[in-house]
Amino acid sequence: MQKYDAQDARLDKAFLALADPVRRRLIARLSRSSATVNELAEPFELTKQAVSKHIQVLEHAGLITRSRDGQRRPCHLAPSALEELTAWIDEYRLTAEARYRRLDALLATMKGLEDRKED
Repeated sequence: MQKYDAQDARLDKAFLALADPVRRRLIARLSRSSATVNELAEPFELTKQAVSKHIQVLEHAGLITRSRDGQRRPCHLAPSALEELTAWIDEYRLTAEARYRRLDALLATMKGLEDRKED
């Protein structure tokens, strides 16, 4: 069994944060450009405080960052955190795809052998 490490903890936080549809929509919005809490809250029928809590979860998970621009505190997507999630998913996707390619090749070989028996 593998040891639970810091990367596992980051992945857990990120996937838990993304389990909520509101937070996924916030990430989608931030993928287009940075935005303030007020701007992020506009399309939702939620209070600004509720949206702010969702933002805190995303920030704690490392998926977004906040900066100060005068009076504004815009939120920004953290691309490196998304790259870490993508890399983790790709590792397993590529392994599964390789297994399916081997299975396809085996089935094609078996079908070829079967076709030759029929001749």
